[in-house]
Amino acid sequence: MRSDSPPQPPPTFLTQQGRDQLEAELRHLRSTKRREVALRIKRAAELGDRSENSEYEDAKNEQAFVEGRIQELDLLLRNVQVIDEPGRGRSEVVTIGNTVHLIDTATKEPMVYTIVGPVEASPSEGRISHLSPVGAALLGRAVGETIRVAVPAGTLELRVSRIT
Repeated sequence: MRSDSPPQPPPTFLTQQGRDQLEAELRHLRSTKRREVALRIKRAAELGDRSENSEYEDAKNEQAFVEGRIQELDLLLRNVQVIDEPGRGRSEVVTIGNTVHLIDTATKEPMVYTIVGPVEASPSEGRISHLSPVGAALLGRAVGETIRVAVPAGTLELRVSRIT
């Protein structure tokens, strides 16, 4: 049987903090930034010929960016699935929202990553996407398991030492 409704976009996995930040950004764009850009456009238009008015062109470009970001945030927030906050306690297997303590078996270096959705991912801050090679390989793994993951620098072999 064929459905005429468009397919649902995948959920946007966010922590509550991430959701709150995106909602705050959306409120700011709608309430403050839109007005600021409209005022810039009005002032630039008053300067005369719009065809050679770089200030007017810049303001229109900024308006397009702001409206595009509003649409992007609307879509993201419409499909949010809030994940449990990291540090919620011990888990048996790695899921989105967990903090995973790892040991690089080659160097014996410890690593700690929190598994989040792509919107909140920031590897330099220890937050990796569940869609990244390491994040995807960790999902469903238990303490003591070892994974091998191909990354741009080569292949990593990581052992899960703790899940919180």
